[in-house]
Amino acid sequence: MNSFGNIFRITTFGESHGVGIGGVIDGCPAGLCIDMKKIQSELDRRKPGQSKITTQRKESDSVEFLSGIFDGKTTGTPIGFLVKNNDQHSSDYDNLKNVFRPSHADYTYFQKYGVRDHRGGGRSSARETIARVVGGAIARQLLESIPVSIHAFVNSVGEIEIGKPYQELDLSKIEENIVRCPDPGTAERMIERIEEAGRNHDTVGGTIACVIKGVPAGWGAPVFNKLHADIGFAMLGINAVKGFEYGSGFEGTRLYGSQHNDAFINENGVVKTVTNHSGGIQGGISNGQDIYFKVAFKPIATLLREQRTIDVELNEATINLKGRHDPCVLPRAVPIVESMAALVLADHYLMSRLSRL
Repeated sequence: MNSFGNIFRITTFGESHGVGIGGVIDGCPAGLCIDMKKIQSELDRRKPGQSKITTQRKESDSVEFLSGIFDGKTTGTPIGFLVKNNDQHSSDYDNLKNVFRPSHADYTYFQKYGVRDHRGGGRSSARETIARVVGGAIARQLLESIPVSIHAFVNSVGEIEIGKPYQELDLSKIEENIVRCPDPGTAERMIERIEEAGRNHDTVGGTIACVIKGVPAGWGAPVFNKLHADIGFAMLGINAVKGFEYGSGFEGTRLYGSQHNDAFINENGVVKTVTNHSGGIQGGISNGQDIYFKVAFKPIATLLREQRTIDVELNEATINLKGRHDPCVLPRAVPIVESMAALVLADHYLMSRLSRL
């Protein structure tokens, strides 16, 4: 499946070392004013080479729209777009043509298709997420009219964690440091941890938290398209993601039901809850409170050191990877998490409009 969504739907195409990455967005309502600068800003947050703790591959990641937008507004027809690749070093991957990299998709792709693009992983490369960010940027502009705000940030790197609830953080500070952590002291320690991993030709993982405000009660579905299930599906489809939890998550299992239940109150005619262990979603449907969740990312599998593996003939082999790679995916994954959340919410927003006559 290369498509995501029901009504607001995106189909992506392209490989890491091909001509480019692109997509087609279908179902976006006509008449939406498109701010191109905002779309490019989101791509700039994702692109390589933006700081000393990211890969030094240099790509402008400029998007070219091919259809679906006229005079700055959507026409209601499919929105086609392309982001060209300009800085591929395909020769860095020549030694991988006949071997499988540990913990990558090389072996599984080969088993599924019988052929694979060994240059940077081809379709399995995280470069494919460019298309998701473009789609998410348009989805966010659709959601601004409600308005819905989406803020993701790096919550932990390795063993270093913010360790306080998001309500105590100033989310306006997320972009004030290169690791995208709103807690300045913790951010400095995170950066040091990532730099240490890089010096050791190693990688480090962590978690990204996301806070969504402004979603009204009533978005979602009671059975197969539960809002939290669709968000989880979106997050688990991001490269390197190993876990997802929303609301109280696994920590909520430590509480009694009497401690965990979110009591309803009427505050000047507005329904609210005293606590929000539910993470803004109950019965698969939004309840009007903040939606919040965490996404776990593994340490990136590409290590610039010798590793054991096997080749396509199943013989034992060793590889020593080359190229330009991130020691930690988290800072560049923040806009990807936000984009996938926006795609889900835009889809559920449009579905909610069909649920009542």
